[in-house]
Amino acid sequence: MLLASLWHNMFVLDSDKIGFLEKALRPVLVYIFLIIGLRIAGKRELAQLNSFDLIVLLMLSNTIQNAIIGDDNTVVGGVIGAAALLATNYLVVRLIHRSRRLDRLLAGRADVLMRDGRIMRDHLDRELITHAELTAAAHKQGIPSLHEVERCVLEPTGTLTFIQKRPGPDDSRHSEIMELLNSMAQEIQSLRALASRENGKGSGTAAETRAG
Repeated sequence: MLLASLWHNMFVLDSDKIGFLEKALRPVLVYIFLIIGLRIAGKRELAQLNSFDLIVLLMLSNTIQNAIIGDDNTVVGGVIGAAALLATNYLVVRLIHRSRRLDRLLAGRADVLMRDGRIMRDHLDRELITHAELTAAAHKQGIPSLHEVERCVLEPTGTLTFIQKRPGPDDSRHSEIMELLNSMAQEIQSLRALASRENGKGSGTAAETRAG
């Protein structure tokens, strides 16, 4: 009796609550809504530049959960919804792969936030990204300052790509000279330490000779 009830609750889809077709359509509709919603909200939501973006994504996942599963909690219902979602995503990815225009329509284009070391203020305002958020994103990638950035691109996936400046001939020559000076200073210190030890040994030998 217990096993029969357990089996019924897990694997028997209750058609009175939600039918097979509705179970398959729910995740598809939510999937389409999320594509449109994230496209309108902008790429910064995917970048998660601050805690508010993370909160929105977390609450969004909890909000749409009931819209996907409905009143049905069976394993079969979950498998149907997951299969419909995977099939829809596979179809969309295939279409995007074949059509560059559809890819730009759904995913958008990359946006240049810094060019030639200069911050594009209008682009930052368009993507609703502050200077502090851009600096924090650079710090996450090991770049201490935006002055060292040559180019920054906000990819369609929400990833911030930083390209650091390459040192010019004068900077490279200055670095080589400084390395050479540091090496010479270390050698001079080593020679001074060696000379001090030799002088100490010589003074000790002379003292022993006079004592003898």
